[in-house]
Order: sequence, then structure tokens, then C-alpha cells
Amino acid sequence: MKRYLSSGIFIAVLLFLWQLAAGRMDAAYILPTPTGILKKLWELREPLFLVHLPATMKVMAIGLAISVALGVGLAVLMDLSPMVEKALYPIVIASQTIPTTAIAPLFVVWFGYGIWSKIVVTILMTFFPITITVFDGFKSVKREMEELLFSYGAGKKDIFLKLKLPAALPHFFSAIKMAVPLSVIGAAIGEWLGAQSGLGYFSRRMMTQLDGAGVFAPILLLSAMAMILVGIISLFENILIKWRKEL
Repeated sequence: MKRYLSSGIFIAVLLFLWQLAAGRMDAAYILPTPTGILKKLWELREPLFLVHLPATMKVMAIGLAISVALGVGLAVLMDLSPMVEKALYPIVIASQTIPTTAIAPLFVVWFGYGIWSKIVVTILMTFFPITITVFDGFKSVKREMEELLFSYGAGKKDIFLKLKLPAALPHFFSAIKMAVPLSVIGAAIGEWLGAQSGLGYFSRRMMTQLDGAGVFAPILLLSAMAMILVGIISLFENILIKWRKEL
């Protein structure tokens, strides 16, 4: 509790200033008050929690699962072969130079208004940090440690499983914690541009009705969902990587 006390005080001050400024402005369609957003979230709890939140969670789950498989796979391939690294690394970097908001409407045209157009946007935004961070984790192993294990008769498979893989685990969890908020953004962008359900779709619908609190309510839910997921991942990280505290 002491660790997060300063953050809690800072957030409380920001919310107070927000409440004060929005109350004096008296234009809820532009800047609703935090209390108004919470009230709207409660009023819309049934469609948000029963319909739109599950739709967004499904997009995030599938997109993240594919990104993890793709990102870790690419990182392993680049670590095993310098030729593959030279071939794939520039492509991975170039994929992040594409403006997601510009190309996302094309995904809607290609894949329709179904779930896959949103999943592709989510993958495009999340696989890069996973690939690069896990690959950096493999490369963080000192050459002397590899040579030591090799001198004891270890093969490439043993070095990878017993040295590189444990060394890359902290980087893997860091990548996942970065990818979760990006997956929220990717899913929301995809739903904003074209969907029939989801928190991003609901926020856009509220904007057309000039309902400021209705716009912010799903955004608040998205932020809370991302923070909860990152907290769960951090919990698993502390359980699985106990040895890092001993360093």
C-alpha cells in the first residue's frame, strides 16, 4: 500500500481537478465529470458487461494468443539463424512504420465487419514488442556462459532450454505487459472503424449521440480491464520467476 500511496494521491488530485473543471464548464457532451462517467457506467452496466465487454475480450484473447505464438516463434528463428535474423528483422521493424489507423479500414474491406478484421489490427499492434523483446532476451545471454556449458558437453538444444529460455522469461513477461494495453487499443480501433459489438463500437455510437459520459464509460472499462490483466500477468511473473529476486 505504501508503494502505491503517492500514485493514488496523484490520481485523486487529478480526478478532483477534472471534476472541478468539468463542473464549471457545464458541457457534459464535451467533458463529462468523473462522477457522471461512473453514473453512466452503472446505468449501462448490462449492455457493457454482458454484450460489448465479452466481444472486446474475445478479440483481445485471440489476437494476443496469435501474437504470442507469432512473436516468440519469430524470436526463436532469428536467434537460431543469423541469416533468418537478417531477413526478418527489417521486416518486423517495417511492420511498425505502417499507420494502423490508416490501414485498419482496409482490413474491414478485406475481412468484413466480423471478428477477424479486429483481430488482424490487434496482431499488427502487439506482435512487434513480443518479437523484439523476447529476441533481446535471447541475446542478453553472455557468450562466456554459452561457451562454459558447451565445454561441459551441452548441445545447442541444452543451451537453449537451460540457459537462453530462462534468461528470456523476464523479457517475455515484460513484452506481454506491453502487449496487453496495445491489444486493448488495437481491438478498440478495429471496433471503432467497423463493428456490430464491442466497447470501441459502443463508444463511437455514444459519440454520434453527443453523449460524453457514454463515450468515456467504455473507455474507463477498457482501461480498468487492461490494468487488471497486467496485474494478473505480474502475479504470474512473480510466481514463476522467483530466482530473479535473488540476483
